[in-house]
Amino acid sequence: MASSSNSYNSPCAACKFLRRKCMPGCIFAPYFPPEEPHKFANVHKIFGASNVTKLLNELLPHQREDAVNSLAYEAEARVRDPVYGCVGAISYLQRQVHRLQKELDAANADLAHYGLSTSAAGTPGNVVDLVFQPQPLPPQQPPPLNPVYRLSGANPVMSQMPRSTGGSYGTFLPWNNGHDQQGNM
Repeated sequence: MASSSNSYNSPCAACKFLRRKCMPGCIFAPYFPPEEPHKFANVHKIFGASNVTKLLNELLPHQREDAVNSLAYEAEARVRDPVYGCVGAISYLQRQVHRLQKELDAANADLAHYGLSTSAAGTPGNVVDLVFQPQPLPPQQPPPLNPVYRLSGANPVMSQMPRSTGGSYGTFLPWNNGHDQQGNM
């Protein structure tokens, strides 16, 4: 579980946000601690408290934390980019992989060219030895969601995306070519 229930009788972030009394069996308390009010605020804004309650009640208790963290990640991405949400982050990373693959291919071509020019000059060498041959990765299960990356900056994808300094969530989106939603740099 994300945290113990109601430390020091403080209501969970969900009950505090909804301005209601946090009961001992509150379904939100283990997943929305009072120290992370923004987490519930985003989830409520995007999915609604009622829908999240229904979802959590339909899940087994051991699945709830992963579901809440997934909802929180998606909600933060949707707040950052209301049009594309998580898909925008995925597209950004796919373009980055594509760009890096092109750079790797260019470096391999340079190495092959260098290998041909040195062997033509009489220097012994095997061109195949000079070119980096990436090995395919063996198929794997997706990594477990625990330890769960929190939205407080430890998330490896979201924390690398720049934020503006004007508010809790920036509008600068790296997949918008360095422009914010108003078209500014």
